[in-house]
Amino acid sequence: MADIIRQDIIEKKIFLIRGLNVMLDKDLAELYGVQTKVFIQAVKRNKKRFPDDFMFQLSKREFTNLRSQFVTSSWGGRRYLPYAFTEQGVACFQVFLFTG
Repeated sequence: MADIIRQDIIEKKIFLIRGLNVMLDKDLAELYGVQTKVFIQAVKRNKKRFPDDFMFQLSKREFTNLRSQFVTSSWGGRRYLPYAFTEQGVACFQVFLFTG
């Protein structure tokens, strides 16, 4: 990830859900330049390398509430509810990516 991403772009991708600042799987995948399903597969394959509370799956209600905050939908045809990654989860994933 040689490109530098502006802070304001990242800040717009942080949501407060369950009292935690989180980033959604699709936004993290976009930042890393991979498809969301590829990102999730990598996380699931390496789940033991992360703390237990590094991510959670949104409930239907949380997802509906989140979608209703946006005028246009960029959510596409998701087949599952999105995963939300805590700040600790995002940091752990970055370490994982750069240390293998």
